[in-house]
Amino acid sequence: MATAKDRAPRRRVDARASVERITAAGRTVLGTGEASLEQIAAEAGVGIATLYRHFPNREAIVRAVLDDILETDLLPLVDRAADAPHPRQSLQDIATHLLDLITQEQGLVTFASNFADVAVDALQRFSASLHPLLLRAQQQGEIRPDLTADDIPRFLVMAVAGLALPGTAPSLRARFIALLFDSLNPADATPLPPLRPGEDDLRTAISNVTRT
Repeated sequence: MATAKDRAPRRRVDARASVERITAAGRTVLGTGEASLEQIAAEAGVGIATLYRHFPNREAIVRAVLDDILETDLLPLVDRAADAPHPRQSLQDIATHLLDLITQEQGLVTFASNFADVAVDALQRFSASLHPLLLRAQQQGEIRPDLTADDIPRFLVMAVAGLALPGTAPSLRARFIALLFDSLNPADATPLPPLRPGEDDLRTAISNVTRT
C-alpha cells in the first residue's frame, strides 16, 4: 500500500504535467484570438478547478506562455548567435522574431489586463541570456558602449508595446524594429542621460503608453 511519502513525488509529477498541458493549451487557444480560461482548460483536458489551482488568474497564464515562447523559440536563436560575426544583427533578428511570435499569439496581448507588467517580468529574466551578445556587439563597436544590460528588457518591452499589436503587418514591424536598432548605433550618438531615482519604473511607463 502506497504511503503519503510515496504519493508525494507522484503528485508533483502530475502537477508538472498539468502545468505543461495548460501552458501548451494557452498557446494554442490564444493563437486563435479571443480566449477564455474555460476554453484553455478544455483544450488542456483538465477541469477549471485544476486550471485555477495552478494558474489563479489570466496574468499567470500569459506569464507561462511568454516564458514558454522565450525558452523554446528564442533561446535557441541566442545559442546559435554565440559565434555570429555580427552580434548586433543577431540581436535585431532575435527582437524581430520575438515580435513575430507574440503577434502570432493573437490574443496574448489583450488576454491580461496588465500585459506590460507580465512582459517586463518575463523579459527581465530572459535578458540575462542576451548579456554576452550585447557585450560582444559593444566590443566590436556595433552597439553604443553606454547601453547597459538593464536597458535590454526596457528596450524590448517598448518594442513589444508599440509593435506587437494584433493586425500589425510584418513589413511594418520590420521597418520600425530597424529604426529602433539604429538608435543603438554608436556613430555620432548623443550620450544617454542618466536615470534619476524613481524614474526607472518601466511598468509605469509602459502602462501609461498602453492606456493612451
